[in-house]
Amino acid sequence: MKSPKTRPFDPAKYLDNDDAIAAYLTDALETGDPAFVSDALGVVARARGMSEIARAAGMSRESLYRALSADGNPKFDTVLRVIHALGLRFSANPARREKVA
Repeated sequence: MKSPKTRPFDPAKYLDNDDAIAAYLTDALETGDPAFVSDALGVVARARGMSEIARAAGMSRESLYRALSADGNPKFDTVLRVIHALGLRFSANPARREKVA
């Protein structure tokens, strides 16, 4: 009996709207794992179109693929340019909420 053909899971296929993208990146940021965050940005850029995001970020497509791979280590300015090119923004929230008396 042959085993069924399987394909690797590609989260980019499911990032088809702004809410899904924001939730995916928020979850990635909450891991605190820089490699995972970088890879997640790459997944989102692929979902939106890597060539278009690279152009908007002022980078070559190849450089963007390298920087946002799981093994990449992008500079913070690259991350900010990609976030801007994606039409997103970073925001900060307190890690702990103060108790209301």
